[in-house]
Amino acid sequence: MNKRCIRGAFAAAVFTAAVCVNISFAGQADAKEMEAANRKNTEKITADAKKQTAEINDLSVEFSTILGNATKEWIGYHEVDEAFLMWLDAQYGDEVIKSLAEHAADGGSDLQVWHRLTGSSIHVLWHSYCEYTGFQRDLLVGTTRQECKDTDQIVLRFAGDFNLAENWCTTEYMDGQADGISGCFSQRLLEKMSEADILVMNNEFVYSDSGEALFGKEYTFRAKPERVKLLGEFGADLVTLANNHVYDYGEEALLDMLTLLEEEKIAYVGAGKNCKEASKTVSYIANGRKIAFVSATEIERAASYTKEATETSGGVFKAADPEKFLQVVREAKKNNDYVIAVLHWGTEGAVKYDAIQYKLAEKIAQAGADAIVGAHPHRLQGAGFIFGVPVAYSLGNFWFSTGSLYTALGQLTIDREGTIQLSYIPCIQQGLTTDLITEEAEQKRYYEYLAAVSVGIGIDREGRVYDGTSENSLAKEILYDSDQAQTDILGARDIEGNVIDIIGNLID
Repeated sequence: MNKRCIRGAFAAAVFTAAVCVNISFAGQADAKEMEAANRKNTEKITADAKKQTAEINDLSVEFSTILGNATKEWIGYHEVDEAFLMWLDAQYGDEVIKSLAEHAADGGSDLQVWHRLTGSSIHVLWHSYCEYTGFQRDLLVGTTRQECKDTDQIVLRFAGDFNLAENWCTTEYMDGQADGISGCFSQRLLEKMSEADILVMNNEFVYSDSGEALFGKEYTFRAKPERVKLLGEFGADLVTLANNHVYDYGEEALLDMLTLLEEEKIAYVGAGKNCKEASKTVSYIANGRKIAFVSATEIERAASYTKEATETSGGVFKAADPEKFLQVVREAKKNNDYVIAVLHWGTEGAVKYDAIQYKLAEKIAQAGADAIVGAHPHRLQGAGFIFGVPVAYSLGNFWFSTGSLYTALGQLTIDREGTIQLSYIPCIQQGLTTDLITEEAEQKRYYEYLAAVSVGIGIDREGRVYDGTSENSLAKEILYDSDQAQTDILGARDIEGNVIDIIGNLID
């Protein structure tokens, strides 16, 4: 069907649908009244359809200008044609079409122009178009519309390593509290978590009562199935499963957990019943933008207890050989405005990121990720930028061990203009509880420490992290500079000077 036929079919569809509605309504009257009403309405509908077709024809030049000058990048690699533009015109009006045509005619390829004109990016517009028409319904899978608390920004928050496993210090402590999980986290911290537009948590254990602990593995973590409901108390929207503990009790237990998460309507990435599911992307539409989350693990390095998902068996998504993960990042970037990569990587007990993390982050940034957030080392590691992409190498033990350790709610904020900003909400895990750091002097010590374990960054008083190598970095109010900050806190001791193991537990 050529483009003029598509235009005609669109107008005919509007005409037919309207007539059917009127006939159905008219059927409630007697025959003469129905005939008269139907004749009158049909004449009106016909006139409206002719008018609409004429208006669409009046935009033929604009349609041709847009389609003739649009690059694949500017239209989000979607199959944009006149049918889509007619739908867009019906939704947003002629002026939007004319403005897009002017932009295209001037050689413009600014992706933000779609959002400025309509309040939605090209990826969100295409998603809405597919919802409306039924076209490319496969693109709708795995995407959720999320309402934001502020129309001017999207707030994503991330918690690091936490552990609900049976017979583990954190869970035993929780079970002894009258308030349960609320006795382990301050109310003000729980509020910060629930206030996020999207809250992501690192689920470093398996929910199940099935399976057997993997033979020879030093630490194996399994929580009772009913503990999955605690994710709701945190306000978790998404859990990352690409780590070295979700397979601690084998495939059966892993599959149990996936079912439990689905029943609780908690989205997950990084593991699945096969490689297709383990490598899937989960996306959210928020404030007119589409944000994708992808996750993989490059742990274990020296052993291979945790199985990688295959075409026929469950497991995690691994990035030890990163090409498969990089391809997932590239594909996600084609269909989303932002790609957030969540990695399980690094060296346990290390306060600074290692060369493997840095090299992998380089590849992920080049593949199209807009931010990278990490976990696994059980320490708050530093932040950095690679090709302008913010990297939070490790958020540390959110609630995992007996040692007193700095941790964080990592935060990514996307503002109205589409700028993404990394910041840290300072927290401390101490005495098997986790709380916000609010006292000014302690906040200063926290940010000084964070700067000291980072490279090439500056931090302002609000915990926002800036690229120290960018041209405009000096224009920010930097209070903590990674090039000048110093710390004597090492990975073998906690912030109180106590000796700890690689997981963060006190050593007697």
